[in-house]
Amino acid sequence: MSQSAVKASGVTDAPDAGRWKALVFIALAQLMVVLDSTIVNIALPSAQQDLGISDGNRQWVVTAYALAFGGLLLFGGRIADKWGRKRTFVTGLAGFAAASALGGAATNEAMMFGSRALQGVFGALLAPAALSLLAVMFTDAKERAKAFGIYGAIAGGGAAVGLILGGFLTEYLNWRWTFFVNVPFAAVAAAGAYLVVREPKGGRNRAPLDIPGVILSTLGLVALVYGFTRAESEGWSDAVTVGMFVGSAVLLLAFVLVESKVKTPLLPLRVITERNRGGIYLSLGLAIIAMFGLFLFLTYYLQVVKGYTPVKTGFAFLPMVVGMITGSTQIGTRLMTRVPPRLLMGPGFLVAAVGMLLLTQLEVDTSYAGVLLPGMLLLGLGMGTAFMPAMSMATMGVEPRDAGVASAMVNTSQQVGGAIGTALLNTIAASATTSYITDHIGSATSRSQQQLVQVQGQVQGYTSAIWFAVGILVVAAAIALTFVNAGRPGGSTVAGSGAGDAVEDELPVPVVAH
Repeated sequence: MSQSAVKASGVTDAPDAGRWKALVFIALAQLMVVLDSTIVNIALPSAQQDLGISDGNRQWVVTAYALAFGGLLLFGGRIADKWGRKRTFVTGLAGFAAASALGGAATNEAMMFGSRALQGVFGALLAPAALSLLAVMFTDAKERAKAFGIYGAIAGGGAAVGLILGGFLTEYLNWRWTFFVNVPFAAVAAAGAYLVVREPKGGRNRAPLDIPGVILSTLGLVALVYGFTRAESEGWSDAVTVGMFVGSAVLLLAFVLVESKVKTPLLPLRVITERNRGGIYLSLGLAIIAMFGLFLFLTYYLQVVKGYTPVKTGFAFLPMVVGMITGSTQIGTRLMTRVPPRLLMGPGFLVAAVGMLLLTQLEVDTSYAGVLLPGMLLLGLGMGTAFMPAMSMATMGVEPRDAGVASAMVNTSQQVGGAIGTALLNTIAASATTSYITDHIGSATSRSQQQLVQVQGQVQGYTSAIWFAVGILVVAAAIALTFVNAGRPGGSTVAGSGAGDAVEDELPVPVVAH
């Protein structure tokens, strides 16, 4: 590639000397956001009791965050491109810390719901800014593999770590600390980022903001996430649920039409129509559907059926965390520059499916060491191996001015996948449980037998839903193997503007970094 092409892309040959220090603080911020997705779930029963939140309203502790975060991600990604990724990153951290402090100090349900929505708003700034900073700071293929290996391990394993930390804080301190713990995380990450992050010059998108695109995408995504969230509690035939899905489809279709017409779109269609990125967004979203559903079922299985404490439940998830870290940093990172990404993603999702398949064997008296441990280890290993190249490839090849919005699409596919997974698999589980209890309760003569049937019905529901999750992971593997056709990144520095530059060495298709 010519020197002029490199200059035109806004990327210099000399990488930033402080990029590895910067990675520490970017990873810390990402850990905080991912932790928050599960840490609050553990604290929810205690917070509900203290603040007098009704059963009907308690879902808003989770939903308020999910709606703001999922709805504003694309907007947050474009703000990062336009305003500067470092500035957006630090602002997101400061706002997230303030919102967390407000949640920890909440005295009523309105204050709690408001703080959670604010966390979502600032999380939508923070998450795409973090990923796009990595995308523009690490341009050497081998370094990029290592950086994204670490990031992928945190993105995948952080949710399980949140269960451990949430259990400790709730059991030994107070539920309020599940919010307050974000403040030191954010303070350290913001201070470190301010001092060591050096964003490459020339990669900003100075174009005017696409206001119709912002409104349509935000309303469309909010309607979609809320539709799935409501389906979980009110059912799929509920009038409001159906209305949300119809409204979301209309809004998102209008968004695509607007983006194809306007001069400076919020989401340039070139970001998602390139087959590699399109395949990654789709397969990653499907994998998250399977994984989030499993987190929910295993948490209930361990605590309700097996009687584990919150802390013990958190530690029970450790094999999954170990598997994710190993798959991401040891397998994915080492092979990323040696084999095409699809040969990591496809087999990775299939290994995860095998782990999930083991978990379909759950029964009331199942041995943890015999079934749960190997199942979670394989699931983590497969997901970690697949996540690492997916995170890297999702932002590889885009123009620097689109790095933020491409990163936001990764987070959007995960957020929407999480909402779908929780609602869809929970509905399948509830239906299977009801069916089992209806069929077997008649033969139970004593109260203890009836209780046993109810517990067996719950486990039957979990395993039925896990079977669906296995199928979803197989589909994710097929999509990754079919759509993702990029070659291996080789060992050379990959640079370019992404539009028409070809990569040096061994890439048969034009896939480039920034």
